[in-house]
Amino acid sequence: MSEWCVVNTLPHQEARAELNLLRQGFRAWFPVMARTRRHARKIETIRAPVFPGYLFVELDLDRESWGTINHSFGVRRLLTQDLKPQVVPDGFVVTLRDAIDPDGIWAMPAAELRPGQRVRVASGPFADQVATVVSLAPGDRVRVLLEMLGGAVTTTLPRSAVIHAA
Repeated sequence: MSEWCVVNTLPHQEARAELNLLRQGFRAWFPVMARTRRHARKIETIRAPVFPGYLFVELDLDRESWGTINHSFGVRRLLTQDLKPQVVPDGFVVTLRDAIDPDGIWAMPAAELRPGQRVRVASGPFADQVATVVSLAPGDRVRVLLEMLGGAVTTTLPRSAVIHAA
């Protein structure tokens, strides 16, 4: 019976590790999400790891030899417990895979929001700014108050562009 296990990768080597595991015949999966980043006066949307430094590999622990995983390019180690690969809870990977859109991007579930709640803008030109929810707008949008440059600005954003502030 196949089960999903976790592979720890070298820094920023998730895609390389996934490719090498696939080449060896393992069923590996590296979930990505869309993230906005600012670089050199440009704002761009990139694919970023959902779990930086980790990916999943499906193994039949009774039949497959998994020792070669630790020696694959981009892999730091297969997470183990009592000398056996550590298995993720049933349904965890299936639930993640169900949230993948046609472009292969994990769509973060929309947060339950309420007026007065503090949120962080996850994408767009205001990425990484902290805002306060003013109201929920029609069309799956949210109206927020951004405090920046000594003033306050109200704007409407897609609901998927905001996440709970930590």
